[in-house]
Amino acid sequence: MMTAMTALALGLRYFAGVFVIAFALGTIRTLWLAPAVGAVAAVAIEVPIILAVSWWWGRRLLARRPLDLAGRAVMGASAFVWLMIAEFGLAMLMGRAPGGYLASFLTPAGLLGLAGQLGFAALPLTLKSNTG
Repeated sequence: MMTAMTALALGLRYFAGVFVIAFALGTIRTLWLAPAVGAVAAVAIEVPIILAVSWWWGRRLLARRPLDLAGRAVMGASAFVWLMIAEFGLAMLMGRAPGGYLASFLTPAGLLGLAGQLGFAALPLTLKSNTG
């Protein structure tokens, strides 16, 4: 059985692997896709791609280091925390006020994006692992 530290380490790797792709796709969404189709449609196009990447990367990680259900929950939750920290930090670097960043989650596009982020966090729970 894997330790909590292993689950936390896998959560960091899960976050990092997906975040690299999500950052690139988010740049494309923001600069080119959203102006062409609108913010909500752009997020609706991006979310399934990110979830597919999350599924693929999560399966790869868990194939090498299986976790039980509790471990997969820790993996997903810690990845979500890292994601929120990274996104908040990027928003601050780009000059957004903390209140403006938080308020963005209350827009239709923000709510859809948050649903995708929660799906990213929950996905490890659904992935098959050798230990359960």
